[in-house]
Amino acid sequence: MATTRKKKATPKKGTFRTRLKESDGQYLLKLVVVIIIGTFWFKFGHVFYLGNFAVTGIPLGMLAGLLLVDKFEVHQDDRKIWYAILILVGIISYFLPMGIVV
Repeated sequence: MATTRKKKATPKKGTFRTRLKESDGQYLLKLVVVIIIGTFWFKFGHVFYLGNFAVTGIPLGMLAGLLLVDKFEVHQDDRKIWYAILILVGIISYFLPMGIVV
């Protein structure tokens, strides 16, 4: 007689990740906060040099924004978008008269 073995039921791996729905207002608020944080620069009144590299300012807001996005965004795809926005705003705000001048 042939014996039949029952296969154990294995849980299926999730093919779709569960995402929390966020409203348009929450997304817009995050966007505005990230843009405002990215514009903060600590600029110096005089240029100083590190070797052959001239330093005129430090992007404190961009650095703080990178840490905040890493802490609060759960999904990697969302983090990539916020990182790109932060870097773009940081580069643009370097050339504009923004930040704290010392």
